[in-house]
Amino acid sequence: MATFDVVNLQGKKVREVQLDDAVFGAEIKEHLLWEVVKQQLASRRQGTHSTLHRGEVRGGGKKPFRQKGTGNARQGSTRAPNHVGGAKVFTPKPRDYEYSVPKKIRQAALRSALSLRARDKGLIILEDIAPGHFETPKTKKAVELLSGLKAPSALLVASADSTNVAKSMRNLADAKFLAVEGLNIYDILNHPSLILTEQTAKALESRLGSKA
Repeated sequence: MATFDVVNLQGKKVREVQLDDAVFGAEIKEHLLWEVVKQQLASRRQGTHSTLHRGEVRGGGKKPFRQKGTGNARQGSTRAPNHVGGAKVFTPKPRDYEYSVPKKIRQAALRSALSLRARDKGLIILEDIAPGHFETPKTKKAVELLSGLKAPSALLVASADSTNVAKSMRNLADAKFLAVEGLNIYDILNHPSLILTEQTAKALESRLGSKA
C-alpha cells in the first residue's frame, strides 16, 4: 500500500491515507498511454473534410483543343487532375475516425497515468471540498483553491454532484474539472497536477484496484 498525504483547502497536511499500489504505484506502461490517447484524439475528430473528385467539379465539358495537330498531349477536359482548377485524385471524404480499445487496456492505461502522477509528485489528495466554500459558482474561489494547493494548472476530479465547483473552474484556461466517471488519460497527461478528493481516490481504488 502506498501512503499519501491528505491536505485541506489551504494545502496543509491533515492526515495520511493508504492507497492500493496496483492503482497508484503500478508499472508505467508508456505504450498503453500512447495507444489510448491516440484513440481518444481519433474519436474527437469530426471527419467532415471533403474535396471534389472528377465527377463533382463543375465545367470542363468542352474539349480544350483539338485532338491532333497541336503537338500537345491529347486532353479531354480542363477539369482533369493535371490541370489547375481541376479535380483531385483520391480525395478525402467525410468519415468516422472513431475506434475502440479493449476495456482491460483502458484500465491498465489509467493505472499507468495515475501512477505516473504519483511518481512525479503531481498527485494531490484533497480532504474534501467543503459545501460552504462553493455556495455559489465563483471563479475567484477556484483560483484561491488552486493557489492554496500550489497547483495553478491542474485537473480536479470530484463527484458528479459538485456542480458549483465545475462551474467555478470552467473559465480557467489552465485548469479543468472532471467528474470521477469521466476521468480519462488525455486530461491527466495534459495537466501537470492531478487533484483527487479522498472520496474520489477511494472510488478509483475500488474500481481499478487488485480487489476489483
